[in-house]
This record gives sequence, C-alpha cells and structure tokens, in this order.
Amino acid sequence: MKDYDITLQEIKSRIKQFIKERDWEQFHSPKNISMSIAIEAAELMEHFQWLTIEQSKQLLKNKKKREEIEDELADIAIYIIDFCNLFNIDIGKSIVRKLDKSAKKYPVYLVKGKSHKYTYYRKLKS
Repeated sequence: MKDYDITLQEIKSRIKQFIKERDWEQFHSPKNISMSIAIEAAELMEHFQWLTIEQSKQLLKNKKKREEIEDELADIAIYIIDFCNLFNIDIGKSIVRKLDKSAKKYPVYLVKGKSHKYTYYRKLKS
C-alpha cells in the first residue's frame, strides 16, 4: 500500500475504531497521549543514538532496522492522529497553518541552505 492508496480520513477512522474496540479512550487524555508521542519519538531517536550522519543514513538501508524505524514513525503518527480525533483537531488545517507561519518566520532569502536560525545573527548585531 502506498500513501496515495489510503486517505487521511480512512487512517483516522481505522485508528478511532482500533482504540474504540479496545475501550482505550478512557486512558487517552491530552496528557497521556502527548507523553506517548514523546516516548515514541525517544524510541525513534534511540535507533540513531551515537551514530554519525553517514551511519544514520546507512541504517535505513538495513531492511530489519528500517522496518523497526518505520514502526516507531507509525506509532508517533498514530498517537498524533488519535489526539486529533479525540479533541477535534483538523490535522490538515493545522499543518497548513503552521507551514504558512513558518514560511513567514523563516523567509527563503534569510534561511536557504543554512542550518542555524537566522535570528542568531540578529542577536549578535545587537
């Protein structure tokens, strides 16, 4: 299955059904889900801990490791979508709004090809 084979709405429905069938909504507070997102993100980071940039890229070429990494990414996405489902957040709208804000905050002419925040140089001049 590819990204274009399933809609975001179908994914949201499957996650909602999965949780409902197990009667887990009672445990899914904003606090618990946000903590779960952070925990799963830490599990993703653990795969790359102590590796060089090149080693981290090579890790994704290992079929078994790649599947483990994909599972961690899926866990993060599932919790994010669950949070949005439970608390009526339109994730698509939120992403577009945030991208628009970020485009204004980080204009291409100031940040293109740079890894540091352009505000760093503004502070130095002050």
